[in-house]
Amino acid sequence: MNQLRYSLFILAGACSYGFQASIVKLATNAGYPAGQMTGSQYIFGLLLMIIPFMITKRIKLQVKQIVPLLGLGVLLSLTGVFYATSIQELSASIAIVLLFQFTWMGILIESVYLKAFPSVTKIISAVLLWAGTLLAAGISSEGINWADHSKGFISGFLAALTFALFIFFSGKTGKEVPAIQKSFVISIGGLVTACLFVSPAFVIDGTMTGGLWKYGLLVGLLGVLVPVVLFALGTPYVDSGMATILGAAELPAAMIGAMFIVGEHLTGEQGAGIVLILIGIAVPQLRRSGRVRPKQLSSS
Repeated sequence: MNQLRYSLFILAGACSYGFQASIVKLATNAGYPAGQMTGSQYIFGLLLMIIPFMITKRIKLQVKQIVPLLGLGVLLSLTGVFYATSIQELSASIAIVLLFQFTWMGILIESVYLKAFPSVTKIISAVLLWAGTLLAAGISSEGINWADHSKGFISGFLAALTFALFIFFSGKTGKEVPAIQKSFVISIGGLVTACLFVSPAFVIDGTMTGGLWKYGLLVGLLGVLVPVVLFALGTPYVDSGMATILGAAELPAAMIGAMFIVGEHLTGEQGAGIVLILIGIAVPQLRRSGRVRPKQLSSS
């Protein structure tokens, strides 16, 4: 039961991260650049984190604990920067497919770390996720020109790599640090990194108070506070390959959010892709449940 609870934390965090994409879409439709959204995302994410940080348990951190947590924030922020660049250079559907290479990358990283071949269940799940992503993004109807858009493709793969590394190290870093405190430090790393790529001028030139704050507040909640805290709660107790698979829930959430929040139409092909992704996420969980029951029966 505890394993299922931690898996649900990661699943909910991925869904939250997926829904924030619709808010970003609304903001860009309103004329706000992706860079300003990234900056406001981490500003409000950090502000939202202050209250729970002040009222929950904290421990004294040493430099050797703080630096790796800041590094997690750097990885998550870089994911947003690289993904935004990929979307600017390519169509949104191709950028999504590139980002979702993090599924097999995460499984590969775990295999290298453990020096063991991935389980058959994880391989089956990765194939289902890959096929589902292609359908959900509608990639089958688009041509791909690698030569003319190399910057977009490289950025897309880098976004996938940094996100896979974030999920992997989330479960390995700061296990002894309370989840809210861990998330707070991660958010600081994310904000510092975002400021290196985005000019902070929008904070004082009237852009923030002129309307950006409404989108920044929601994106900070859905794209920083909720997913970072939930990943901090769940990833230390779920193997990184499984955490990567659960993270794939981001795409169905993004598609559903686009349908209900932005008003985009969901095609039958995209619906089939979402179903395949959900099956890919469920397969390892069903296999795990099948292993647990016999042990329970024999012990009783």
